[in-house]
Amino acid sequence: MDGRKATVRLAAVGDIHYTRTSHGTLQTLCTQITESADMLLLCGDIIDYGLPEEARLFTKELTTSVKIPILAVFGNHEYECSKQDEVAQIFADAGILLLDGDAHEVNGIGFAGVKGFAGGFGEHALQAWGEETLKRLVHDAVNETLKLESALAKLRTTHRIALLHYSPLQATVEGEPTEIFAFLGSSRLEEPLNRYPVTMVFHGHAHRGQPQGQTKSGVPVYNVAMPLLQRNFTDHPPFRLVEIPLGEEVPVSATPVPAGQRAL
Repeated sequence: MDGRKATVRLAAVGDIHYTRTSHGTLQTLCTQITESADMLLLCGDIIDYGLPEEARLFTKELTTSVKIPILAVFGNHEYECSKQDEVAQIFADAGILLLDGDAHEVNGIGFAGVKGFAGGFGEHALQAWGEETLKRLVHDAVNETLKLESALAKLRTTHRIALLHYSPLQATVEGEPTEIFAFLGSSRLEEPLNRYPVTMVFHGHAHRGQPQGQTKSGVPVYNVAMPLLQRNFTDHPPFRLVEIPLGEEVPVSATPVPAGQRAL
């Protein structure tokens, strides 16, 4: 052996919703992640009200224990107080790599990340027709899709991981009230995932959705919202753990086992 890792273990979780009163609540989770994974992926709604104070408390608690590389995307909650730029800087200062239409390679694996946006799925997706407000919403959804496509196009690694907050397909939001499906994701986000060779996708946002689904091209998609993982996998820590063999293609049918267990 030449000392290089044969595999990289990815821990993914979203929707932590850390508040000003959450201090100390991550200690057990941080220990479990550090013991299990080589990298941590955060799928948005990391803090609850988008407050810089929340971001400072969160990053202090997280980075005190977690010394592995951390990649993240924002969720809608990071925008609640319109302090997202300040929050982003706090994350950056703490060493968290925030992806917003960016491509980045870590440990030989390529990552493309965007927040994503709402808009609905399939034939029920909103169209840019009518009021200017609705047109802006659809424009924002299309813009997030273009950012994801641009990021994926830049990657030349064997493995490409897409990191989102909003869901790219309806399958992983099933279980939520159908009335709010349009606010949980957009099937427009699925288009670049089918166009480029993506190994797997992680997202959050749908707390009462389904743990996994797949795109039309067979790419596995995992909903890693913490409330969902806590409810569905009561015997495991609330994060999804996936093991990626380096230098090999992972079959798109490969299914990570419940949070906290190793999956090939």
